[in-house]
Amino acid sequence: MHGESPCNFLSNWRCVIISVNELQINEEIKLKEVRVIGEDSEPIGIMSSAEALEIAYDKGYDLVLIAPQATPPVCRIMDYGRYRFEREKREKEAKKKQQTVELKEIQLSYRIDTHDFETKLNHAKKFLAQGNKVRVVMRFRGREMSHVALGREVLQRFEDACAESGTVDKKPVLDGRSLTMVILPLKK
Repeated sequence: MHGESPCNFLSNWRCVIISVNELQINEEIKLKEVRVIGEDSEPIGIMSSAEALEIAYDKGYDLVLIAPQATPPVCRIMDYGRYRFEREKREKEAKKKQQTVELKEIQLSYRIDTHDFETKLNHAKKFLAQGNKVRVVMRFRGREMSHVALGREVLQRFEDACAESGTVDKKPVLDGRSLTMVILPLKK
């Protein structure tokens, strides 16, 4: 039994060499000496990787190198398939809870009519309710640059109307020929 490969004497055991996220498993571990931790997190001791692999196979588990930088490197006896399944399940749950925040843009004019203003305001409120940031942009063309003060008034009116849905992160700033402001959604 000692001269054979672990795959030969345990023919019904899985002998697929898996390497995900740089974890070395079973036969991939070719170290002279390793510190072994059991499946219940109890230390077993320092031994050769072949001995540790044999102990893991006898118990029906995998040998996983968890700390290669330690002296000596640390291996753990565990059911790697179940460990991977649980880790993927946790990652999926975390991804589900994670909310992606997008930056939506609304363009206004300093000559905007009341109904158009209300429509743009409703769009902004909807975006903020979804948890997205809103960038409000007012572009000035040609001679319109002389009416920047009117544009600031329209943006102030927009900011006041959005007060119950969001807070201003970046006050109106003139950048080239556009006046820009960013509104963040309120925390729930």
